[in-house]
Amino acid sequence: MLSEPPRRLLLLIFLSSLSCLAYELALVRIFSVTLSYHFAFMVISIAMLGIGASGTMLSVAPALRELRRAPLYGLLLALGIPLSYLLANEVPFDPARLSWDRLQVLYLGVYYLVLSIPFFCFGLIMAAAFSTPTEHPGAVYASDLLGAGTGSLLVFLLFFLGGPEQTVLLVSSLIAAGLLFIARGAVRGAALLLLALDIAALVLQPQLIQPQMSPFKPLLVALRFPGAEHLKTYHSPHGRVDVFRSLAARYAPGLSLRYLDPLPDQTGVAVDGGDMHAITDARDRERLAFLKYLPSSLPYHLANKEDVLVLDPKGGLAELVAEYNGVKRVSSVESNPLVMSAVGQYRAGSYGALDKVERRAGLGRTRLKSSNALFDVIDLSFMGSMPSAAFGFAEDYRFTVEAFKVYLDHLKPGGVLSLNLYLLPPPRTELRFLATLVEAAEASGARDASSRIAALRSWGTLTILYKNGPLSREDIDRLRAFCRERRFDTVYYPGIRQEESNIYVKMPGNEYFTAFELLLDPERRPMFTEEAVFDIRPVRDDRPFAHYYLKAGNIREIYRLMGEKWQYFFEEGYLLPALFAQVMVISVLLILLPLAARPRSTPERAAPGTLRLLSYFAAIGLGFLFIETSLVQKMVMVLEHPAYAAGTVIASLLAGSGAGSYASLRTERLRSPVVLLVVACLAAFSIAALPAANAFITSQPLSVRIIAVFLFFLPLGFCMGIPLPLGISLLQTRGPALVPWAWAVNGCFSVLSPVLAVMIALSTGFDAVILCGAGLYAAGFLLLRTVTGQMTG
Repeated sequence: MLSEPPRRLLLLIFLSSLSCLAYELALVRIFSVTLSYHFAFMVISIAMLGIGASGTMLSVAPALRELRRAPLYGLLLALGIPLSYLLANEVPFDPARLSWDRLQVLYLGVYYLVLSIPFFCFGLIMAAAFSTPTEHPGAVYASDLLGAGTGSLLVFLLFFLGGPEQTVLLVSSLIAAGLLFIARGAVRGAALLLLALDIAALVLQPQLIQPQMSPFKPLLVALRFPGAEHLKTYHSPHGRVDVFRSLAARYAPGLSLRYLDPLPDQTGVAVDGGDMHAITDARDRERLAFLKYLPSSLPYHLANKEDVLVLDPKGGLAELVAEYNGVKRVSSVESNPLVMSAVGQYRAGSYGALDKVERRAGLGRTRLKSSNALFDVIDLSFMGSMPSAAFGFAEDYRFTVEAFKVYLDHLKPGGVLSLNLYLLPPPRTELRFLATLVEAAEASGARDASSRIAALRSWGTLTILYKNGPLSREDIDRLRAFCRERRFDTVYYPGIRQEESNIYVKMPGNEYFTAFELLLDPERRPMFTEEAVFDIRPVRDDRPFAHYYLKAGNIREIYRLMGEKWQYFFEEGYLLPALFAQVMVISVLLILLPLAARPRSTPERAAPGTLRLLSYFAAIGLGFLFIETSLVQKMVMVLEHPAYAAGTVIASLLAGSGAGSYASLRTERLRSPVVLLVVACLAAFSIAALPAANAFITSQPLSVRIIAVFLFFLPLGFCMGIPLPLGISLLQTRGPALVPWAWAVNGCFSVLSPVLAVMIALSTGFDAVILCGAGLYAAGFLLLRTVTGQMTG
């Protein structure tokens, strides 16, 4: 007779799942600091690798399935969390070295293996629990999912209390403390010792757990300058912000070569060790004269000076430019609240406040969409203290067609949108932004966008202006005078001749002028875009990779243009196929290992439908993370930050899945293959429903948005929590020995899911990834129906 799962086991599963999810999100933050944000997607893959390996281990070593070992596995998990982090901290993986050090790809594999240790230990607990015949496998899965959902919310509080590295020890301590009540004998004593060590490390030796940042990250480069000094570090769920002094923090992008006086004092600000800006001392107005010589001052020579909006001001230079040029009302929206807080605290204490500026936190386009305010100038800068193009496959919702349309809709008649960016030859970023801007303008009703656009180039920056109305002859005269006085080159304005460009900062060719002319000509634009070496097509919200420019057919030419260096390709996303190949080989080995270890005469292997049933677990493993990964990315724009999006969506799906798994214990009608079709339909429905839902949700306060998103995905999560225990129940009746193998298959295919999802999204967008996830659940329905038909037949 089947029995109920022990309550202590369910508590252990809850605590273990909570800690693993919190550790997973802590690793996302740690990767953002030590490597780069766009490596954070690997964390889910790492977690599932460990979980899949646990199923393989229990499949080839049946003695390890005994439930009495679960507290020991919990102890190993509590130990494995800090141990894996400390070991990974010593692995010399650095993406900056990929272009000359081939061992870095191997180190990446070591990263995977080391960091998967705690997830392997957690998987042992789950696989052992599922392998033990029980009346209610859904209770085990519900404890797992509810624990993970709780962990995704708890980690936000922990991030406010300290950095992600402290979270690592805190979640280890949580499991160790739980084992004091759950375990017996030596395991309890070891848990007490581990708890004491975790607390001692937190209190007495915090430097032991500091993340090892790549020496090539801008913050560490800046701190190596003579006289550099680190001042303070701030932490929150939004990231890490460092304030420092360094000569590398000199920040006056595109400053005219005619300005020869020294700059005022500036203090550096670095976000996650990479995105660098500077806080400028504004107390001595005479020393702010350099602001007149910046290209970003041009809009104030063309537009009225009543109302200006600065998007993502970071250190506040753009706010200073507006105030110095006599603007009456300056508003700013900063997408990172921690940056706004850190800059505000430092400026108030050292450099004086900017009295005219009204600051708010949030994503600029989201704030604008919920407002009726109109502006004379909207300033959008894409420049830090150090030029960089290493963004690759990180999403950016600030520079899509939909975003530009919002900006243009909030310009007053005659108002100007100013876009500022560094020149990073060969031309690609500026061309994509121009193409995106033009498409947005045409979508907003502008018949001739070329009559509204002007562009100028300094020695290192490019400024693109869009006026809400045709540029007049007076506007063009002011533009030309501005450039002539400061020795800036005009790139484009209506009626420009080629000989009027590339005069002061002369380049070998005049490719910027030519490219702007072709892109702004509606008849020649399609052919130019198609024949361009890089992908410069306009970017939309469904595929928000504004900094991904690779064309598969032009790899050889791009390699030549980039100085025959492979580094560019790794940063742009070509690390993904190498990573996918690595994890696929490991996953295949883990799946096939039980075949080699299990005798061919085993009755479960010979039972009809075994391959189909294992394929079922593969399908739902891929499908779950395809849908989850895509929905997290889609909610970044709505909730204004990846941390909020990840926490809310993951908590919703996991809490809903836990509730669905628990409900299936008591309602037999839920334990039907049809629920997989319901998941497929709900996932597909979300694609159609999200645009309308987002339009309503984004007009609400952030707290309301978080609740609304959480509730919106609960029904989908509810249904997604039923298929796995449904399959486990089926296996427990036909061959319990197959359960660990099925767990391994589910985990190993989930390893591939995040990497594969990003690769698909880069090509076709996140809607396609969701549809793939829906298709996998539909395939799971067909597989399950076939297996149950064979069994009843």
